[in-house]
Amino acid sequence: MYAWGDNRRFNSYSGYFRRMFGCRVQKLSVDAGFTCPNRDGTISGGGCTFCNNGAFTPSYCVPAKGVRRQIEEGIEFHRRRYRTASKYLVYFQSFSNTYAPLERLKEVYGEALAHPDVAGIVVGTRPDCVDAEKLDYFAELARGRYVAVEYGIESTRDETLRAVNRGHDFACARRAVEMTAARGLHVGAHFILGLPGETDAMLLEQVAAINSLPLTTLKFHQLQLFRGTTMAAEYDADPGRFRFWEIGEYIDLFVEVLRRLRPDLVVERFASEAPPRYHYGRNWGLVRNEQLLAMLEKRLEERNAYQGEIFVSLQSL
Repeated sequence: MYAWGDNRRFNSYSGYFRRMFGCRVQKLSVDAGFTCPNRDGTISGGGCTFCNNGAFTPSYCVPAKGVRRQIEEGIEFHRRRYRTASKYLVYFQSFSNTYAPLERLKEVYGEALAHPDVAGIVVGTRPDCVDAEKLDYFAELARGRYVAVEYGIESTRDETLRAVNRGHDFACARRAVEMTAARGLHVGAHFILGLPGETDAMLLEQVAAINSLPLTTLKFHQLQLFRGTTMAAEYDADPGRFRFWEIGEYIDLFVEVLRRLRPDLVVERFASEAPPRYHYGRNWGLVRNEQLLAMLEKRLEERNAYQGEIFVSLQSL
């Protein structure tokens, strides 16, 4: 039925790293002080309508501390909260982490990889913030370390991307993913489910476009409204444009996404949590990701469903 080396009915991120490294791996978020062309006026000054970086950035992530100190504090933070990992990956999450001259990138990523406990890096960025020279640099780093480039794509529909002021289209995202994969790098992508104007049918239809990309890993998040964002103001002006699933409804939708998803794609996350102080409008309260994962696994068992079952059936026709 499925062959990912564990008992899960989807290709999990934890299982992926156990297969790759043979041990538990922990990601450490680091803020290197990059900005974004959608904020500094190059594309726009307002950023994406949904974006509030503070909602998902750990408290120890302060650019003024420098990369190494953030890594050390991150290791200590995770040692207190979880069991100790054997290896660490430094996750450059905030803003666009390739939006700088190449020499600046070499300083930042060289410092991270010089730490003795670091096995690799995950670089979060935008599809319009990479070029051949930067990707060649990451490919060079990847000869001896784990290197992944993770793109915020958010939707495959250009109409939606324009509505959220994303500043690029899906064709741009496809080019970036293909250029990155062509260099043998691990490639991740992030999608938001439930952006205004997108129906459940559209979200299931877009899985075919996602399957067509040479990706390694995927993150899906339900739409969350955060205080201080343009989208929160849009919600105040016209709440009828928005819809929010109950947890059970979202779990059911994501089961259908999984059934259509290419089996080799690694699902890093399917939902998101944020500190309550950032929440605006309807949300799921204090439900943790671990609880959501348990709900998903239970629903998959109840339905005898698993990742890729529809995809594989269609391929065999």
